[in-house]
Amino acid sequence: MYQLDMPWALLLLPLPLLVWWLVPAHRETAASVRLAFFDQVARAAGVEPTVGSVVPRRSRAQIVIDVLVWCLIVVALARPQYVEPPLEKTEPQRDILLALDLSQSMDTRDFVAPDGALKARVDAVRTVVADFVAKRPGDRIGLIAFGDAPYPLAPFTMDHALVETLVEGLLPGIAGPRTALGDTLGLGIRMFEKTTVPEKVMILLTDGNDTASKMPPLKAADIARTKSILIHAVGIGNPGATGEDKLDTPSLQKIAETTGGRYFFGGDQKQLQDIYDELDRITPQDQKQLSWRPRIELFHWPLGAAVAIAFAWYGLTGMLGLIRRRASA
Repeated sequence: MYQLDMPWALLLLPLPLLVWWLVPAHRETAASVRLAFFDQVARAAGVEPTVGSVVPRRSRAQIVIDVLVWCLIVVALARPQYVEPPLEKTEPQRDILLALDLSQSMDTRDFVAPDGALKARVDAVRTVVADFVAKRPGDRIGLIAFGDAPYPLAPFTMDHALVETLVEGLLPGIAGPRTALGDTLGLGIRMFEKTTVPEKVMILLTDGNDTASKMPPLKAADIARTKSILIHAVGIGNPGATGEDKLDTPSLQKIAETTGGRYFFGGDQKQLQDIYDELDRITPQDQKQLSWRPRIELFHWPLGAAVAIAFAWYGLTGMLGLIRRRASA
């Protein structure tokens, strides 16, 4: 669409008429050239002498040209613009960090698939996490894999295809056989320090207990709470196991409660899918839409037309007058 950025400038259109009406031309009487034989010259030329000067009147064409030039100048002052269709930009209002346990126990084949078959824990996690990522198109998602130590695999990004590819390539044991739960929370806190979004959510998924951290998990949870980081803990291990493979449910519950999050237990793939559906429900998409309309300035077109018309008219009339004077001479 076309519009005038300063339409009030059109009020200047009647300005020349107001000046002509309110400020009339200055007139004064002055002596002219005196000729002793002026009467004889006038009679010889066949002209009747009169009192006062002769002011040539403007032709209709000149009036039309002057009005047109003034209108074009005023239109240029009003800044005509072409406004293009609006462009919208979506700004994420939430960062979600996925912290996935890749200790050797994730290779245990005790996860019941929907068809009843037993699958490795990591296979079920891949399927469900990839589906969760696909459902969050408006959030930036980061990824941490942890075992003996936490490893950042992806920073917070809107490139969800990259995150899905990384999740698909995760293998049990690549981060070590043990579980560094507290250090993982610490790394997540450091990653959130560089974000400016109002909502920060960490989803912690593990099948064991902390056996390799330098930072106690509950201490890390206290720090996360002070930094407004919400932690949802998901346990997928065997609560009846012993040793390093035992799922430390009380600690995961305490971590989630400390930060205002929730604890979930997924005993099979169906339960794990329900957990992520619930997380999707309690973490609704909240995006900020920004839009603007590009503007292309067009004032140079009427301004250029005014200059061209004025030069063409007065240049042409000046040349014709010069030709007539030379012809008469």
